[in-house]
Amino acid sequence: MARHFVTDLDLSADEQAQVLELALKMKANPEEYRTALSGKILGMIFAKNSTRTRVSFEAGIIQLGGQGIFLPSSSSQLGRGEPPSDTGQVLSRYLDFIMIRTFDNREVRELAEASSVPVINGLDDDYHPCQVLADLMTIKEKKGDLKGLQLVYIGDGNNMAHSLMLGGAMAGMNVRIICPEGYRPKEGIVSSAQELGEKHGCTIEVTGDLEAVAGADVVYTDVWASMGQEDESAKRIKAFAGYQVDVDMMNKAKVDAIFLHCLPAHRGEEVHADVIDGRWSVVFDEAENRMHAQKALMVFLSQNS
Repeated sequence: MARHFVTDLDLSADEQAQVLELALKMKANPEEYRTALSGKILGMIFAKNSTRTRVSFEAGIIQLGGQGIFLPSSSSQLGRGEPPSDTGQVLSRYLDFIMIRTFDNREVRELAEASSVPVINGLDDDYHPCQVLADLMTIKEKKGDLKGLQLVYIGDGNNMAHSLMLGGAMAGMNVRIICPEGYRPKEGIVSSAQELGEKHGCTIEVTGDLEAVAGADVVYTDVWASMGQEDESAKRIKAFAGYQVDVDMMNKAKVDAIFLHCLPAHRGEEVHADVIDGRWSVVFDEAENRMHAQKALMVFLSQNS
């Protein structure tokens, strides 16, 4: 039976740790893995535009000896209303992996339920699990052990906030989400993350208090208006006034804190240029690590399907 990665919860804590350790090995010794997925084909379905997701997956499968096929929804039958279940059954007969970047998580789930090969969620409106694997890998590189660290996310309670809570809790990290009223993460996902936190000895919190950045080992933010929310930009800029990550905010975190952002970033909105281009920032290491984390994930799923 195929193993899928539809949400962060599709890996156990031990499996998450295995993937992160493999990603670090692959980054350090890429030549050892040049044939790890020799002859394998990855199909990449895109309903949402992308730079990092497409290039990191396509470069990753090529570096492992396989090939990638780019499948924009606009030029596939999914874009014309074909059910994800039909697409999953058909593509499973051609491909070894399917990656999908779309809007509705239900589409990812339906695709996975019908597919006999691993389906990987490259992003949807509720989850961004591959990004969080890269984030955890980056934090591990910079800080060592993940367990017990304090990550503070400031901004919209979106798919990044959701996956950071779930993936962070599984790794034993304390995660605090700071966001204004009306833009909080979904209660069901918060509850799931808090249950995971209790199991793994960490805390998951949601607050509107900007002073709660104090003591952070990692400060994280994301754009205020995600894809599909462009018409809300003006409203959101007003709602998030004061939630910009600037030098004053970073100075409230620990002296050796690092700054992460999943990119693309809007300098002058959610983050000040002095932060994202300053001494705290590891955002380009983080972006590179998308490729390494996803390579490790594909190898793991191939070995466990």
